[in-house]
Amino acid sequence: MKKEYEEQYHRLEENHWWFRGRRDIVRSLVVGAAPDRSCRILEMGCSGGPLIRELQADGFTNITGIDISPDAIELCKKRGLLDVHVMDAQKLSFTDGQFDVITASDVLEHLSNPSEALREWSRILKPGGVLILFVPAFQFLWSHHDEVNKHFCRYRRGDVVRGFRSAGFKVERSSYWNLALFFPVVAVRLFRRCISKKNEVAGKGDIFGVPKLVNNALTWLLQFENSCLRRGIFFPVGVSVMAIGRKPKARS
Repeated sequence: MKKEYEEQYHRLEENHWWFRGRRDIVRSLVVGAAPDRSCRILEMGCSGGPLIRELQADGFTNITGIDISPDAIELCKKRGLLDVHVMDAQKLSFTDGQFDVITASDVLEHLSNPSEALREWSRILKPGGVLILFVPAFQFLWSHHDEVNKHFCRYRRGDVVRGFRSAGFKVERSSYWNLALFFPVVAVRLFRRCISKKNEVAGKGDIFGVPKLVNNALTWLLQFENSCLRRGIFFPVGVSVMAIGRKPKARS
C-alpha cells in the first residue's frame, strides 16, 4: 500500500471497528481450527501485530508473523513481538509442512499470482492444516481505496472456492462477511463514480477514524454478524469473502 496510507493504517488498526470486527471472527476461527494452544500458527500480512497479540492472550504460544513492509515488522518488534519477518507471501523461506494454521486477512488481493501463492501456502502447511482467508469482495466495488492499497482485484466467493480447490485444499466453509454494511458501501462507491475524481484525496483510502460511540456501535454490529457466522449462518453478499480450507492428510 502507499506509504501515507500505511501510516494511517497502523494508527487505526488496533481500535478501528473494521479491524476489531475482523480480528474477532479470525480469532474464533483459529480457536476452532487449533484446540492445541502450542500449535504452529503463521499470520500472513501481520501488519503491526494486533492479531498476534490477541492470539497470545488467547493462550497460543507459537505464532509467527510476516509482512512485506519493513515498517510493519519494525512496529511489531517495538511492541515486543520477536518471531516476525519481512517476507514476500509468494516466496516463503519456510520449510514444507511447518505450520498447523495460516491466517491471511486481506493479503491475496495484493499478490500478482494468487494461484501460485495458494500453492505456496499449501506447501508450508502440515497435512491436515488449515488456511483461514479473507479478501475484499466483488469487482464492481472497486474504488480509489483499492488503488491506494495496491490491490490487483476483488473476489467473488466462487473465485475463492475454485482457487482453494485448484491449490489442493478441501473447502470446509465459505461465506461473505460484513453483510450489514454491504448496501451502504455499494451506494457510497457508486455515488463516488458519479463525481469528479478530483474530489479524491491522494493517499487516502476508506479506513478513517470515527467518533468513539460510532466506532463501538459498528464493532458491535460486526461482532453480532460474527456470532451468526459461528452458528453456521451463510451470508449471500458482503464486503469481504471468508473461506476456510484444509490441506488433505497424507494417505497411509
